[in-house]
Amino acid sequence: MKKLLSVVSILIWSALVVPINLNAWNLHGQQTRSIDRREARQSRRIRSGVRSGALTRRETIRLARQQARIRAHERRAKADGVVTRRERASIQRQENRANRNIYRKKHNRR
Repeated sequence: MKKLLSVVSILIWSALVVPINLNAWNLHGQQTRSIDRREARQSRRIRSGVRSGALTRRETIRLARQQARIRAHERRAKADGVVTRRERASIQRQENRANRNIYRKKHNRR
């Protein structure tokens, strides 16, 4: 009887927990798709600024570091399998700040 009870409890537990984990695993890459697209756009803007001469070497390094910090923040947010609303908002604020910095540095006539 104890074996049957333990087997049933394991089956019930696995039926409840495994789908939750699989759902988080499947959404792992999709949760930050818009963030990833925005990072790609900002990186293209930085590269175009380098090619056109609108960005100096120092400005480019600073902008690249800022992008790296945003990617690291995104990796930490994804580490547990779920990107919360608060984490997503924080990453978007960082991207907004980076966007303004890219614009300012590209248009500062240096």
